[in-house]
Amino acid sequence: MIEGLHWLGHSSFRWDGSKTIYFDPWKLSKEPKKSDIICISHEHFDHFSKLDISKISTADTVIVTCKACADELEPFTRIARKEIKVFQAGISIDLGGVKIKFLSSYNIKKEFHTKSSEKLGFVVTMDGISLYHAGDTDKIPEMDGLKCDVALLPISGTYVMTADEAAEAAIAINPKVAVPMHYGDIVGSMKDAKRFEYLLKGKVEVKILRKEE
Repeated sequence: MIEGLHWLGHSSFRWDGSKTIYFDPWKLSKEPKKSDIICISHEHFDHFSKLDISKISTADTVIVTCKACADELEPFTRIARKEIKVFQAGISIDLGGVKIKFLSSYNIKKEFHTKSSEKLGFVVTMDGISLYHAGDTDKIPEMDGLKCDVALLPISGTYVMTADEAAEAAIAINPKVAVPMHYGDIVGSMKDAKRFEYLLKGKVEVKILRKEE
């Protein structure tokens, strides 16, 4: 189910299939694989790195993101002739057979990621598998009844859900596989990932991915 999915640390992933898709690339290796599509959830430095975007981009790369990131990327992409697409929650697109649905990503009782700032989560469907990258979020109503095969959920607390809250989110979403993210850098540790796994035992399958260097 998660063959081809690589955790690159924190909330950064690469998904290899008929296309190569990155989510929130940050602190990548010196010579990472090039991308077809880059999904950037929001403008905070640990999710939006122009240096890392440049490492994986070609003239054919399509970048999909929110307005705050697009405003900073526009001069960069114009010079490099990359394509940037700006979206809000509720929109769905098809990029050469890869379907992307854009969702809200926000905090409920914290001010780090407000709903009005229009940060994004993504449901990406490629090769018959649907993957949800939640971005930096709490458990939000939009998760109830959300359909996906794989859910990448932040679990570190402070700026996002705690492991306990993320477990509740996983139960609400009920994916085939849940993968913890947003730990091991800045906030959160393997202890949080293990608690997430423990809380979902017998309810939702959890895969703790090994970070790729």
